Amino acid sequence: MSTPNALSHDIDLSHACWRKSSYSGGANDCVEIADLGPYVVVRDSKNKHMPPLVFDRSVMAEFLAAVAASSDCCTALRCRRPR
Repeated sequence: MSTPNALSHDIDLSHACWRKSSYSGGANDCVEIADLGPYVVVRDSKNKHMPPLVFDRSVMAEFLAAVAASSDCCTALRCRRPR
C-alpha cells in the first residue's frame, strides 16, 4: 500500500466539501473527509488548522478494501464496503 501524498499544500482545498460520520454525534472527535476528484483528503475535526492527509483515490480504495476485509470491523462500525 502506498503512503499519503505529502504535498497537501499544493492542493486547493477552498472548495472542499468536508463530511464526517453521522455516528460522531455532532462531537468533534472524528476525522472529516473531502472528495477532490483524483484525491481523497482527510483531516482531524479537532485540529482543522493542521495540514490534512491527501491520498490518491486508488490508495484510499485499497485501504478501505483492507479494512472491510478484516474480521467483522465493518459490521461493528456500520460502514459500507467499497464498491
